[in-house]
Amino acid sequence: MALFYTVDTLQRPLLKARAEGQSIGFVPTMGALHSGHLSLVRKALEENDLVVVSIFVNPTQFDKEDDLQKYPAQLEEDVKLIEEIASDILVFAPTAKEVYPQKMEAKQYNFEGLEKVMEGEFRTGHFDGVGTVVERLFEICIPHRAYFGEKDFQQLQIIRKLVDLQGIDIDIVGCPIEREDHGLARSSRNERLSPTAREKAGMIYAILKAARDQFDQKNAEELNQWVIQQFQEEESLELEYFEIADAHTLTPLMKRQTGQKYRAFIAVYTEGVRLIDNIALN
Repeated sequence: MALFYTVDTLQRPLLKARAEGQSIGFVPTMGALHSGHLSLVRKALEENDLVVVSIFVNPTQFDKEDDLQKYPAQLEEDVKLIEEIASDILVFAPTAKEVYPQKMEAKQYNFEGLEKVMEGEFRTGHFDGVGTVVERLFEICIPHRAYFGEKDFQQLQIIRKLVDLQGIDIDIVGCPIEREDHGLARSSRNERLSPTAREKAGMIYAILKAARDQFDQKNAEELNQWVIQQFQEEESLELEYFEIADAHTLTPLMKRQTGQKYRAFIAVYTEGVRLIDNIALN
């Protein structure tokens, strides 16, 4: 396994691989890797000749400085986990100056409304930051395919829109959510929870599954009220939002349309940690 800190040194083997007709798979991460990240790496290995994993905590996508400071950093442990999967993976662990050599600020994008709902409503500027770093990492890592988890489904749809709007020739691959034994979607943030809170947070997925089971019997407003009631009965979990939306446009559901796919999205706080999840409804 090779660890790179600079753009120039990383691009040498990548340009060589492209010149030889090899396919490059890319898994962007912010480190603190868990089995969800590693499943993306394995998927990339299955489908490509060469795989790059970036480990970079991107400052421009955090709307709260405190959240950025608390984000776990464990490069040595992350590298060991990657090395256990395959010895020929390229790991890119740059500084912010290396990624943003001119000025560290987010570009402004028009994602045609995808960025204005749910996470966009509660995290000002978040998706501009995401778009900025992903576009930059695509420039650096020059992949044929890039892999993202469906836990951040809104982000996944925005990345798909990004490559479309910017004319970037990369195949965006969405991968299923990895879950802990009690159902909680795997996230680096989970490590900040106490064992009790972590287990209790499994209720989030249980409620999503119950909402899915009721989707044919209740309309969106009825389901929303039912979900609110469930969280009112559990003091340790604070519901920020629950939304049912079109899976493609992310437009909140007003009236169901035949043939359309819908997903339920949720954000919940526990012990000061913000957790998100989603589920396909049909």
